[in-house]
Amino acid sequence: MFAIFTDLAANLPQEAVERWDLKIIPIRCSVDGEPLDVSKGFDGPAFYAAMRAGAKTSTSMPAPAVFLDAFRPLLEQGRDILYVGMSGGISGTVGLARTVARDLLEEFPDRKIQIIDSRAASLGEGLPVLYAARLRDQGVSFDETVSKTLDNCDHMFQIFTVEELEYLRRGGRLHTAVAVVGSMLNVKPVLFGDAEGHIVLKNMVVGRRRSLDALAAKYRENCVDKSDPVGLAHCDSPADTDLVVQKLRAAGCTGEIMTVCYEPVTGSHVGPGTVALFFYGPSR
Repeated sequence: MFAIFTDLAANLPQEAVERWDLKIIPIRCSVDGEPLDVSKGFDGPAFYAAMRAGAKTSTSMPAPAVFLDAFRPLLEQGRDILYVGMSGGISGTVGLARTVARDLLEEFPDRKIQIIDSRAASLGEGLPVLYAARLRDQGVSFDETVSKTLDNCDHMFQIFTVEELEYLRRGGRLHTAVAVVGSMLNVKPVLFGDAEGHIVLKNMVVGRRRSLDALAAKYRENCVDKSDPVGLAHCDSPADTDLVVQKLRAAGCTGEIMTVCYEPVTGSHVGPGTVALFFYGPSR
């Protein structure tokens, strides 16, 4: 049976990782210059409380050796590898994985390695990983799983709103003047992941409640099958997330809603209070 890899940014609960026998590539994150160890779990409330208190966070790609050390033993066992990675529009991690894969295929010419750019992060990446795992465990071939997972990624919608504009400004995703004026007027951005996996600002609304309404409205307008699974990720904002769940159910959602605290890799770039919605719609 082939192996399925993803990375920390997929935001999958440990229970799901173990249930579906997934392999996770770590991505480095630090708080005030100190490496953050998430090998034994991630304390989301403590992490985002530190950010609210002024802690500086940073992230960086894994070293090539991390991919080599993860992939090579499985190839030596005669297993093929599917890696579904964080959007190349916001990170170079998937590009690095492709470079490593090319080198390894020269060493293991009889094996297959497929690298899929999910063009997403958090559960926008994680839900397609779970989709691929279900196919594999149903006995679907490697090549067909790759093809179907690529199509699955094509239909993933990502929409989110943030509590503080400053984190988007720091990351260059929002002009400084817009961030300053927006904060003064209590304006909240509504952002989307585009077809190439970049984060784009679509519109801004006044007030937190309206920004949460915008998430549910996007689902109502674009969800193709309301029995499909949905993902919600939040940066230590469980009450607002529960409110969005209620709005999704009111909009007719009957599928499983997976709710997680945002992992630190993308969470540190969007900031405390962020709420993000991931669902399947028409091809993006």
